[in-house]
Amino acid sequence: MTRFLEFNSESLAWMPTFVEPTGLRVGRKFKRASRLVQSRKTVEGSLDLEWATKGMGLLVAHMLGSAGVPVVIGATTAFKQIHTPGGFVGKGLTVQVGRPEPSGTVRAHTYTGCKIKSWEFKLSSDGIATLSLEFDGWDESTATALATASYVAGSEVFNFQQGTLKLGGTPATASGELSVTGGVAVTTVITEISIKGETPLATERYGIGQSGVKREQLENDIPTITGSLSAEFNRTELYDLMKNNTTFALDFALTGSAISGGGGNNNLLSFILPACKLKEAAPTVEGPDIVQMTSAFEGYDNEVDAPIQVKIVSSDTTL
Repeated sequence: MTRFLEFNSESLAWMPTFVEPTGLRVGRKFKRASRLVQSRKTVEGSLDLEWATKGMGLLVAHMLGSAGVPVVIGATTAFKQIHTPGGFVGKGLTVQVGRPEPSGTVRAHTYTGCKIKSWEFKLSSDGIATLSLEFDGWDESTATALATASYVAGSEVFNFQQGTLKLGGTPATASGELSVTGGVAVTTVITEISIKGETPLATERYGIGQSGVKREQLENDIPTITGSLSAEFNRTELYDLMKNNTTFALDFALTGSAISGGGGNNNLLSFILPACKLKEAAPTVEGPDIVQMTSAFEGYDNEVDAPIQVKIVSSDTTL
């Protein structure tokens, strides 16, 4: 294990398939234990964690199939990572979870061949930025020793007051980095933003001679990027985007603390979707309070730029 992450919860589970023959036999009416076998093996589950200022690049690379790596910014200690969608062939994680028993003994469960099939970034009012991951994996080992955890020093978390959101403008890619000029900062009171990616995978590639373990999960359908904005009702800024079927860029960023020796660069996380469509934006009146609306959007390919870019600036020198 090379990366140790603080997390809030996990639900990774080894899930075998049981095959139960149903042959009839005189004198026996119940299913026989001697005939029950485990046939196929799989791993499924989720991981929920807070988005830290350090150590997140590896996860983003596996979320998007990105080949991005940290690149130093000038003669400073700040490094920039640009992550855009790429291929998932050959990308996989070994995930180990240490689960304590009441006695204090920590049991290691190690899951191999894990791919991220969906992810969701979320930030709510007065909250910390979070990331939820859904995994599909091959198999589990309980014989692998528990690795000694070593955490990245000086890591912080991003929070709501650090966020900015701009809509519209002109996206352009230069030197491999996507940016948006002319975007307008939202004036609507937005209390929550969510951005979600899903990568459909063939997760049942079981064949003869594989001892019940699947082959590498491969993409088998069109990936999607969706999201939502929870906000106070604003017809011209949000609702009309849906009404008029407007294509717009979404530029969301979280700017954290200054990086020591970073030449004025701060810890940064940004998401840019250059071609969004607002597909739901219905305001509802639910009493005397301020009218609220939840706006659902989807990111599309504008046939020029990457459909999504995740940018990280930190002191991380490697993924």
